[in-house]
Amino acid sequence: MVTVAEELDKAVQGAFTRPVPKSAGAQMRYLVRQHQRSTRRVAELLGISQRTVERYVNSQIKQPRPHLAERLEREVRTRWQPQIRARAKEAAASTSGIMIDVHARFGYTAAPGTTDQARVRHLTLALPPRHAARLLQAQEAGVDEDDLRQIAAEALGEVYSRDNGRRAHGLEVKLTDVLNLKFEL
Repeated sequence: MVTVAEELDKAVQGAFTRPVPKSAGAQMRYLVRQHQRSTRRVAELLGISQRTVERYVNSQIKQPRPHLAERLEREVRTRWQPQIRARAKEAAASTSGIMIDVHARFGYTAAPGTTDQARVRHLTLALPPRHAARLLQAQEAGVDEDDLRQIAAEALGEVYSRDNGRRAHGLEVKLTDVLNLKFEL
């Protein structure tokens, strides 16, 4: 299932200027540096023993088990290039906005006499900086997936359906059954 939070993370990661470390040893050494050279903290973070972390750092172990490789990759990606990540978010929230490409079922709540039947649509739109800022701030605050999806639906309703307040006043958009979703900064 496609989630808004994961796709926002992928969009921000597109701004990275250097590649994320690929090997398990390089990833582990990066995490150890990020935690003030504490192998104990990294071991607690990953749910493995401190000795195992030391073995990866010294290249005594080269191939992690699949579940550890996944956790290791995720933890490195969330900490990689924090300044670049912050600059990309700030630019999206203040000047450039964010592109959204969504293929989902859109439902509407509108005035009596109009159709409110949900339809599958594929939209590619540029969301203005205020909507990008709202999405990114909600993600940073740890808002759950349903609320992020609702914020995205409100932004799509404002930009696409209501044309920034020029038509369809009172129309509310519901975003369900997301088939595909991508963001681009």
